[in-house]
Amino acid sequence: MQINTLRIFLLALLCSVSFDAFASNEEDSSGEKFDPKAMIMHHVKDAHGFHLWDWNGHPVSISLPIILWTDNGLTTFMSSEFHHDFEGKHIVEKDGQKFVNYHEKIYQLKEGETTIAFDEEHHPINATQPLNFSITKNVFMMWVSVVVLLLIFVSTSRRYKKSENYVPKGIAKFTEPLIVFVRDEIAKPMIGEKKYKRFMPFLLTVFFFIWINNIFGLIPIINGANVSGNIAFTLTLAVFTFLITLFSGNKNYWKHIFWMPGVAVPMKIFLMPIEIVGMFVKPISLMIRLFANITAGHIIILSLMSLIFIFESIAVAPVSVGFSLFISIIEIVVTAIQAYIFTVLSALYFGMATEEDHH
Repeated sequence: MQINTLRIFLLALLCSVSFDAFASNEEDSSGEKFDPKAMIMHHVKDAHGFHLWDWNGHPVSISLPIILWTDNGLTTFMSSEFHHDFEGKHIVEKDGQKFVNYHEKIYQLKEGETTIAFDEEHHPINATQPLNFSITKNVFMMWVSVVVLLLIFVSTSRRYKKSENYVPKGIAKFTEPLIVFVRDEIAKPMIGEKKYKRFMPFLLTVFFFIWINNIFGLIPIINGANVSGNIAFTLTLAVFTFLITLFSGNKNYWKHIFWMPGVAVPMKIFLMPIEIVGMFVKPISLMIRLFANITAGHIIILSLMSLIFIFESIAVAPVSVGFSLFISIIEIVVTAIQAYIFTVLSALYFGMATEEDHH
């Protein structure tokens, strides 16, 4: 009981410390009113570095490389050269070019300009965006998750080689039930006993890749580096599912899309465009479902913690921290649920594409 209480206390402390880093990043020395929307959107989206905390009024952060392709060719420097400025006030000069960081978008100022300016629709009028190949925190954490995956499964493989009668030992005791679960509860029921094996590598990779990245997104010290909360990431996974479904489709699958069997010809003509649209709606729903659920959790937690600064009262802190802790615990479960749902639906689409004609 004492251990569980300690864990809850530590989790609450981490949540509060994490948010303190978030809030301090948004406080303005000029005394401007706290803007919860700006703070939340700043921390939900991707960034060019990791802001960890503030120490004696100075930000402590992990710098990442900025890689730009401009008219003069390749330009590189570290994100620390922006001095943690997100308002485009600090100018970085490289090779006779001037760059600013405005809300995590890198702009190149035109010659002779000293600050970025915008029109009424908030489009830059004296700066352009060069091609940006920078290593952002989401990209960095995605690489970290790949390394973690390799370590986990290489270690699991070695454990099986060293064990007698393939009895799992060490980390294999953790991974084997999950692998068996994906095989017996997802792949076989959705795809079938005969054809599930060729889809297992993709299903296992997607399940563990999404799950690990979701877990990383809950670690406060990483400061919101949640890969699954990036629409580009979920789009890429959905495209892979779509392409595998497309190229795995058999004659029966395409017949049900373009010329539905068992119905009258007018109905076949009516159903054909609906089925074609459905082909594209399925991966889109995969993309949006994962992105929206993961992002929503972070927004809720940040919104609850923002109440302390909105009401400017320490009395609100216990309620905000308490509810944030509750949502954080739910998010731990959601990390696995969302990985499971994405894997199940992918397997379902593969099963539909490879199903044989029963007539």
